[in-house]
Amino acid sequence: MSLPNLHLRRFGLILLLLIALPNLVQAGEPLPSWNDGPSKKSIIEFVQSVTDQTSKDFVKPAERIAVFDNDGTLWSEQPAYFEVLFAFDEVKRTAAQHPEWKTTQPFKAVLENDHKALAATGMDGLLKIVGATHSGMTTEEFNDYAQTWLTQARHPKTGKPYTEMIFQPMLEMLDYLRSEGFKTYIVSGGDTGFMRAFAERVYGIPPEQVIGTTFDTSYRFKDGKATILRNPKLAHNDDGPGKPVSIDNIIGRRPILAFGNSDGDLQMLQWTAAGAGKRFMGLVHHTDPKREWAYDRQSQIGRLDKALDEARQRGWTVVDMATEWKRIYPADAGQPAQ
Repeated sequence: MSLPNLHLRRFGLILLLLIALPNLVQAGEPLPSWNDGPSKKSIIEFVQSVTDQTSKDFVKPAERIAVFDNDGTLWSEQPAYFEVLFAFDEVKRTAAQHPEWKTTQPFKAVLENDHKALAATGMDGLLKIVGATHSGMTTEEFNDYAQTWLTQARHPKTGKPYTEMIFQPMLEMLDYLRSEGFKTYIVSGGDTGFMRAFAERVYGIPPEQVIGTTFDTSYRFKDGKATILRNPKLAHNDDGPGKPVSIDNIIGRRPILAFGNSDGDLQMLQWTAAGAGKRFMGLVHHTDPKREWAYDRQSQIGRLDKALDEARQRGWTVVDMATEWKRIYPADAGQPAQ
């Protein structure tokens, strides 16, 4: 080999090493935005145990099912669920098509930003708003509306796009699990169509692995075009006990890992824990008023009460956001809470 060719070969090897170095570092340090602590330790130990073929806890790749709640688990949920804020904005956007809303509650309260009157309508009022803004259109149309809102809307406190208010530590966990042969699902009380508008781009979770609350739908063939129409009738409420039901119906396998953040996730964690073999159940505990929010038992959004008690009694992993996460959102500088 001539001297110039030898130098070229060495240069090529050095270049390949430089390109590969970040990936090698990442591979050697899973969950880099997590502080070394009990939660990071328990996650890594669990994954190593169920993926080690020599371990008594080994789980075949086809059975490595991991399920995650969305609101409050993968992204923030204050001061209201982001999908609810989308529904309010949709009422305002389409108000010209519904002149009766100017004098009809709860729509009148939304249009006038009358929070007291809106609160007085309760859950029934909220369901009317969601029904009016989430149905009466094709699945493609609803997806377009959701994607447009997610692109344009900004959070009232942070000014960030909602898709930037995702938790960097949880993104790393999703990536880590998938690199170890897990199949990751979203199982949320949010509308399936709304989450599918961003889940693959933001979380790397494809639409067929997004499970949520669903509206009744029907096939329609009109003017030579086939569509699926979203009807104003709830088909399945994917919250609380609805979560294990939909997991069983749609996935057909009991998860070996489940992560949530509220009492609405309790039954999903119980269902996961009830299976044979090694299991992982986790809760994100919002304890960081400086970088995010601090709330649990008394919160009207994402209340964590019964699930917190059961997690502590049964030894499930409870992630203290303030002390265990180096950063909250992808754009954060990576400083722990003070």
